[in-house]
Amino acid sequence: MRRNYLLLLALLPYGASAQTKKWTETKTGTIALVTNKGGQSLGYSTVSGVKILTVDGLAFKDLNKNGKLDKYEDWRLPVDVRAKDLASKMSVEQIAGLMLYSRHQMIPSIPVGPFAGTYNGKKLEESGANPYDLSDQQKQFLANDNVRHVLVTSVQSPEVAARWSNNVQAFVEGIGMGIPANNSSDPRHGTVANAEFNAGAGGNISMWPGSLGMAATFDPSVTQNFGHIAAREYRALGLATALSPQVDIATDPRWNRVSGTFGEDPQLAADMARAYIDGFQTSTGAKEIANGWGYNSVNAMVKHWPGGGAGEGGRDAHYGFGKYAVYPGNNFNEAMIPFTQGAFKLSGKTGMAAAVMPYYTISFNQDTKNHENVANNYNKYIITDLLRNKYHYDGVVCTDWLVTGDETVINSFLSGKSWGMEKATVAERHYKILMAGVDQFGGNNDMVPVLDAYKMGVIEHGEQFMRARFEQSAVRLLRGSFRTGLFENPYLDVETTKKTVGNPEFMRAGYEAQLKSIVMLKNKSNVLPLPTGKTVYVPKKFTPAGKNFLGMPTPEKLEYPVNIETVKKYFKVTDNPDEADYALVFISSPIGHGGYSEDDAKSGGNGYLPISLQYEKYTAETARDTSIAGGDPLEKFTNRSYKGKSETSTNVTDMAMVNDTYAKMKGKPVIVSVNLKNPMAFAEIEKQANAIIADFDVQGQASLDIITGKAEPSALLPLQMPLDMKVVEAQYEDVPHDMKCYTDSEGHTYDFGYGLNWKGIIKDSRTAKYSKAAAKP
Repeated sequence: MRRNYLLLLALLPYGASAQTKKWTETKTGTIALVTNKGGQSLGYSTVSGVKILTVDGLAFKDLNKNGKLDKYEDWRLPVDVRAKDLASKMSVEQIAGLMLYSRHQMIPSIPVGPFAGTYNGKKLEESGANPYDLSDQQKQFLANDNVRHVLVTSVQSPEVAARWSNNVQAFVEGIGMGIPANNSSDPRHGTVANAEFNAGAGGNISMWPGSLGMAATFDPSVTQNFGHIAAREYRALGLATALSPQVDIATDPRWNRVSGTFGEDPQLAADMARAYIDGFQTSTGAKEIANGWGYNSVNAMVKHWPGGGAGEGGRDAHYGFGKYAVYPGNNFNEAMIPFTQGAFKLSGKTGMAAAVMPYYTISFNQDTKNHENVANNYNKYIITDLLRNKYHYDGVVCTDWLVTGDETVINSFLSGKSWGMEKATVAERHYKILMAGVDQFGGNNDMVPVLDAYKMGVIEHGEQFMRARFEQSAVRLLRGSFRTGLFENPYLDVETTKKTVGNPEFMRAGYEAQLKSIVMLKNKSNVLPLPTGKTVYVPKKFTPAGKNFLGMPTPEKLEYPVNIETVKKYFKVTDNPDEADYALVFISSPIGHGGYSEDDAKSGGNGYLPISLQYEKYTAETARDTSIAGGDPLEKFTNRSYKGKSETSTNVTDMAMVNDTYAKMKGKPVIVSVNLKNPMAFAEIEKQANAIIADFDVQGQASLDIITGKAEPSALLPLQMPLDMKVVEAQYEDVPHDMKCYTDSEGHTYDFGYGLNWKGIIKDSRTAKYSKAAAKP
């Protein structure tokens, strides 16, 4: 009998015992769920080859299929112990793959364009594949390049997203060390302007105001609630990392990424960043694993270190013509406040943002140690001396997308963005970034240049040094998957996903936040709120033909700028202004050309134009004679001045629509609703409007609820509105709150922190706190 008992013990997996098993297992299709009594639940694919080990009566996944319990497989151990164990076992090739962050993935892949994909060599509709199957390209980078961080953009539906995520996890669980995929997303909770809200209807995902709208509430609790809800929806979609929040302070009002920020005030941005990340990263109750992390947690990648809002002339560094950030106000340090006082000092137990993304820009002449003018991703002073050493940040640092690619043209969104390193090889760029202290390469599916960089490091520093450097990044990267429970159970229940994403409770919370984000700027003679049932004239909006950010042509349009069927639920609608009691005019802030013109360059100019915040033609008579920064291998000059050149906004017809409607209404009230992407010069339209409300990307219905008094406006301006373009030219790119603001016909100044409710100018605890902080000495 004893001999049989010893034989039985010998046959048990390493560390197992004959004691009572403390786990149970159920299976649904090819996914098995293991429930440990008093421990973590496990999920695995029955076709991946993974087996369950029983140790001390508890179940563990044998991810590397070696028949024994390794430390990284033991969910009882601390995250860093597990991460260091796994990193030590990984090959250089596996770590190189972990350092990659995939290019944009659409689910399912589309057949044409820069993000195209195939299924068994065919287009999806010709292949017989399901929309949630892996594309050929995805299988390639997951299996051959060891990619484990995947950027997901559009998804056909929550159900398709969940099924695709399960397929990805089953695929990677069956290869190598069984490391799960840490899928991610850029912000995806934006609104559909013409979508109707009702309390009982869900959607593909809850809809919230943009980041500027969150800032306009001046209430971090709204932002934290968003993060909490958004994280639950992310996890239900199979997403465990958010490439957000964007906390750059909008110090230059012309920058085309202002709408993604929390405004121009560093303290407000810091408070919003802290709330956003606490909401995303914190799990509670049964969902918490340890230290605030768990199955409702989403790793937040805060961006863009050390602040990207100071591009010269307001130009953006996605393009070679906007590669330089400048600091004429000597205010480099203030841009870091949302990171150092917000993202790195959370109120919740997770402590600080899991990851940081530097911006594309060259922070011109700010490297006081090595005096290098290279992009932040390459700059050792910016990454190691400041971020790592001064501010003690030991999370993941991931480059922005395509920073190691070759620059091919100076004005393409899809061109490489290796600013300051354009003449280096792709491998040399990877090596420079690694040595600067960065862990991960955004938008790169190919591990070859990472391996080449490793070889360079071995030649310069030796094998031991480079192996340790790789393992250091591997540990940082693996934490994000261990903390969020992906090693234990990365699988989704599709029915739960469908019930979670965009459910009525979440949709209601998002809609209420939209209402809190709308600013009332003007209300002459208390014309608002309008009585429902009256007759309104809503002019159609003309949008000229143009190009989107990828350079693809867009057709001209003439259409209602708001869902007219929704308007009819509030008012009678007429096309004849003479019959109307009121006019409702929906416009957008001025839209420019980004500060560069290929036609100007071809005709002998330097290509640089002003970025205008007014609709009508603007000539930059007071711009700098000589730019602060300049120089690019594709240019034969360094002076990027646009002085004396002109710009007319592409949507100048929006101004014409306001003025035309004002004339047609013959003194009857004109209500203007403006969608603000940037600050704007209100002088062109303000006097033609009896009332003005401003939104930062909301459903049109939310604007109608404010206009009719179903909700009272409570939001405040998170940005200054300039008096005119001369003050825009005079302000410093790196300094907030440094413009003279516009004062309207009612004597109200459209400054940071200004807003109206039904009683008049809002003065409360929010304005006391933030307006005082913004006041200049």
